[in-house]
Amino acid sequence: MIFSGEREQMRRFFRAAWRKHRDGEALEPLEQLIAGVVAEHPEYQACVEHENLPTDFTPEQGATNPFLHMGMHIAIREQVAADRPAGIAAVHRSLCRRLADAGAAEHRMMECLGESLWRAQRENCPPDERAYLECLRNQL
Repeated sequence: MIFSGEREQMRRFFRAAWRKHRDGEALEPLEQLIAGVVAEHPEYQACVEHENLPTDFTPEQGATNPFLHMGMHIAIREQVAADRPAGIAAVHRSLCRRLADAGAAEHRMMECLGESLWRAQRENCPPDERAYLECLRNQL
């Protein structure tokens, strides 16, 4: 549901998870993951709490899309947990050791994830896991 492509539904889910976290309510595993990522990004917390955000965050506006950024953290964490593509968990561990910071490692990995998704969209095909993993290994 969260990555279904329905932007407002996904934003509401982020808002609800963050609100529940702030209010000390019990969280489902996905809500815990989202709340953790939001907690790590204080610069985006006001956006998550805001009900009436701009529809788009474009580079021309000089704005980073906070939901895309945090969603990529979530995607990478889920890929690492499942080790899919095979080998991504080892790359993540190596980057974390080298950079001494899991967040910095994920930011490096986001460059490759973003490129992989952009290519897949441009070529109208599934992401190339082999090329994605090669890009990730080049970050080491």
